[in-house]
Amino acid sequence: MIINGENLILGRLATLVAKQALLGEKVEIINAEKIVIVGKRDNIVANYKQKFNRKTPRKGPFIPRMPDRLVRRMIRGMLPYKKERGSEAFKRIMCHIGTPDNFKSEEITTLDNINVLKSNNINYITIKELCKLLGNTNA
Repeated sequence: MIINGENLILGRLATLVAKQALLGEKVEIINAEKIVIVGKRDNIVANYKQKFNRKTPRKGPFIPRMPDRLVRRMIRGMLPYKKERGSEAFKRIMCHIGTPDNFKSEEITTLDNINVLKSNNINYITIKELCKLLGNTNA
């Protein structure tokens, strides 16, 4: 299953992807940098900066700053990743920045029911903007 992540709400996407991976399906997410987090921008940025500042440099928690890795880490939160079933499911989930060439000819699923533009939410931030504000220069 290949999912286009453009304008999709992260939490709802993560639950759907986690369920599919636990059922044994391989899930690929493209355009991971265009996924959105719903909420007031200042609150979201403050929350993630607080997560980065609470860590110990050698012990963690290690939170990625690349958009694809950040999305994959958030999906991991929906899985029982410390158990064998969850870790196997987590290996079946992959996120990509943009659209890789090998997926251009395949069928790509768009999920309109979790699209932020079809809901009444006006306050949101994209993963790309969040990663830039957290200090990633490549995003």
